[in-house]
Amino acid sequence: MIADNYIITHKSIKEPPVSFGSKLKFLGPGFILSASIVGSGELIATTVLGARAGFTAFWIIIVSCLVKVAIQLEFGKRAVISGETPMQSFSKLPGPRVGKTNWTVTVVFLLTLLKIIQVGGMLGGSAIVLSMLFPALPVFAWAIVIAVLIAVLIYKNYYTLVEKSSLIMVVAFTALTIVSLIAVSFTPYRFTMDDITSGLQFELPAHLVILAIGAFGITGVASDEIIAYNYWCIEKGYAAYTGPADNTAAWNKRARGWTSVMYLDALVAMIIYTAVTAAFYLLGASILYDRGEIPEGNALIETLAHIYTQSLGNGIRTAYLIGAFFVLFSSVFATLAYWSRLFSDIFGQFGWIDFYNPVKRKKTIALLSWTFPAVWVIAYLFIQLPVLMIISGGVVGSVLLLIVVFAALCFRYHKNYPSLKSSLFYNILFWLSVLSIATIAVYGLVKLIR
Repeated sequence: MIADNYIITHKSIKEPPVSFGSKLKFLGPGFILSASIVGSGELIATTVLGARAGFTAFWIIIVSCLVKVAIQLEFGKRAVISGETPMQSFSKLPGPRVGKTNWTVTVVFLLTLLKIIQVGGMLGGSAIVLSMLFPALPVFAWAIVIAVLIAVLIYKNYYTLVEKSSLIMVVAFTALTIVSLIAVSFTPYRFTMDDITSGLQFELPAHLVILAIGAFGITGVASDEIIAYNYWCIEKGYAAYTGPADNTAAWNKRARGWTSVMYLDALVAMIIYTAVTAAFYLLGASILYDRGEIPEGNALIETLAHIYTQSLGNGIRTAYLIGAFFVLFSSVFATLAYWSRLFSDIFGQFGWIDFYNPVKRKKTIALLSWTFPAVWVIAYLFIQLPVLMIISGGVVGSVLLLIVVFAALCFRYHKNYPSLKSSLFYNILFWLSVLSIATIAVYGLVKLIR
């Protein structure tokens, strides 16, 4: 019988690995995180921003990738030392209650529902790619095929399948993107260090604010991925291996050991998604901006194909389309895995199901795994503007990110959330993350009002 890692007992305790090599064997949550991050946000939102802004907004992408990681680590630590799901931890946050649960749980529920449009755009982008590869079927038919495929993959609720599938998709498209970035230096679209430096001046034209806010909300570790990371840390076994939080010397040693494994997992993920995100932006800025081509509507993928055909030649078009499918599909795949768990968790907080009953949780996840893809297909077929759909989700994500920051502050300092003592470096990184996110949010608000 497979152990349920949501149930923390002394029987599940395992001593943490000590050597670097042995720690690598326990990586995994970051691969799922990367599959979600290295997806539509990078392929679409980042590239569109580069195509419209040139190198000017490069700093937004770098900041987005780097500053949120400390918030992610705080959520990961919360999962390791408590074994609580995100919504169980949110239920303890300060503030009024809505029905049976905390206001933040209700806000997360409502904001995530608004992101249905975004994921519909991601699914539609995947369908467009397949219709270009196999034009015998129209886009709407491929959208239905993709919806059925991800439902089949997720409804059984196997963590290992999610992790391994995510790793394969991340490796495949990361390799193609990095090779393309190197190859562009041998074309007329090559860029220089002066171009990159010009994009790190912390300037942003007013007409790009909405797009930049959307890109900031989607790229790097977005609000969704930060929350989702808890589920993957729990299902990987970090919390179960740490054992019940009895605050003994042995527990503290295990907690620090498994937290260090989580840190390494998050660091590897950050390296992957930062490198790929920067590559997407630079390709968009160097190729599409010079050509004056802005990806829009169903012509999105064909326009983005110029990133690869201009740097690697026309023969790479098919390879690009295959890679584009995997990068878009990986986001939809990881999102369904996350949403099916998140909404089951929320339903548990609402009192609609017993989330900690493995049978009821599995049934709810299975039901949601079929429901959400159907809703996403309908959203795409109704709107059919993938770029607008995806960017709109980024704006919603930026609002949700403020809730995530509030939660992280409470995890760090509120009496309801006992935590492990952290180093001065970690504290500085944490506050840099909080202040950067708040500054971007306020900056964007001021620009919008003006």
